[in-house]
Amino acid sequence: MGVAAQQTEKAVRKLAGTKVGIPPRQLNFRIPEQAPRYFYGDNGTATAFFAVLSAIFPPGEDFFVESVRRFRDQIDDPELKAQVAGFIGQEAIHGREHERLNEMLREQGFDIHAPDRAIRAGLWLLEQLPHRQQLACTAMMEHFTALLGEQLLTDKEFSQHADPEMIQLWYWHALEELEHKAVCYDVYENLGNSQTERALTFPYVAGALLPAIVGSWGYLVVRDGLWRNPADVRQGLKLLLGKNGFVTRILPRMGAYAKKDFHPDKHDTQALVKTWREKLFGENGSLSADVKNLEATTV
Repeated sequence: MGVAAQQTEKAVRKLAGTKVGIPPRQLNFRIPEQAPRYFYGDNGTATAFFAVLSAIFPPGEDFFVESVRRFRDQIDDPELKAQVAGFIGQEAIHGREHERLNEMLREQGFDIHAPDRAIRAGLWLLEQLPHRQQLACTAMMEHFTALLGEQLLTDKEFSQHADPEMIQLWYWHALEELEHKAVCYDVYENLGNSQTERALTFPYVAGALLPAIVGSWGYLVVRDGLWRNPADVRQGLKLLLGKNGFVTRILPRMGAYAKKDFHPDKHDTQALVKTWREKLFGENGSLSADVKNLEATTV
């Protein structure tokens, strides 16, 4: 494909995504020059978890995009085709911006290469599954990222603990996860939904990725010498996995994906999306100045 044709395809993708409420915003996130090393709760253990999470996104988004892209030609519904275009555009930009964040974390001394390698190994295991099963796994992981996004946008404790400049990237990513939360599942339904395949996603994804995530997190904690500071470890675990921890409040909702009548849109987040579009990209939005194509992506 020539350069002109590629540019045309990208322009159509942006337009199509915007028309169905999934605009690929060309964000140039301002990485803070003086960001604190421990940007979440001034806590090394919790920050290490979010560093692992950021390391997951570039290879993870590639896996998500490819699992959907390979079925794009089987979609006849023009609206779903446009949603897929918007989804691919958004996910590509997420991967790019998190790679920039990861570079900053590397400069601050976090060994982001370790979780990157571990996650890529886990994703390689998932790539050995049949293509339909990979798509079912992607839809399940998109269910998780939608719940994660909702948590980020509604959890007052998160906003209180996170660095006010660093949090903006996470808010943007969270909003777009909610905007496209149903796309993968709708593509999967278009192929013919299988509750058995959906149930199998839990052991497949947990077996492939949980060791990589937990192992990488533990590695960063040990490498940073945090094991010598039990108070930091206890506080970090409480913030994330305590009774009302950030992760603890997400996990119980994951099981909905296995239910026979599951669909992402049954949990309505449209009011939340509308609120955060205005906060981030409205006339006085905190990120309006950082979007190169704001007018083209105004929903």
